[in-house]
Amino acid sequence: GTTWKEFIRTHMDVLVATDFFTAEVWTPKGLVTYYVLFFIKLATREVHLAGITPSPDETWMKQVARNLTMPDWGFLSGCRYLIHDRDSKFCEAFRQIVRSAGVKPLALPAHSPNLNAFAERFVRTAKEECVERFILFGERSLRHVFENFIDHYHEERNHQGRENKIPSPTPEDRIGCAEGPISCRERLGGSLKFYSRRVA
Repeated sequence: GTTWKEFIRTHMDVLVATDFFTAEVWTPKGLVTYYVLFFIKLATREVHLAGITPSPDETWMKQVARNLTMPDWGFLSGCRYLIHDRDSKFCEAFRQIVRSAGVKPLALPAHSPNLNAFAERFVRTAKEECVERFILFGERSLRHVFENFIDHYHEERNHQGRENKIPSPTPEDRIGCAEGPISCRERLGGSLKFYSRRVA
């Protein structure tokens, strides 16, 4: 009888969501679609880039699962539930490795993107604020752009869902302070900017 909203609110601290999004990348062979797999902790909004590949087959997914479930430092450490859609890339072998680490994979009903709203919102943010602004050449270019965006997302971007707080501001930034010199930090040639007062 528990609603999905109540389940999310009750288990927020032990929930991780995952999803893929695609990016078109120019390569020597022409335009290639790359798949970006990420995971996001719902409570903290911490995002982990699990991998980028043009071929997310079962072997690749199994290796991702092993990396995520490594004792002590795997991203799923301390997690109890993993939310994902019914994309066939989340194969049974992937789910079994996750399950063996004590994490329960929850496959959402078909055609229900709102049930994975945190991951869906991150995809929209990453594409609109960063990825779609660039012409990408090769996997290395895509990885560079996306990793810079994740650093910006963690250290500089306000999150409305967390009362406009920055998840992991750098120590030298004086967040919310009304005094001191203002500085601008840029990433990706100025596509991402962050203004803050600096510690003297």
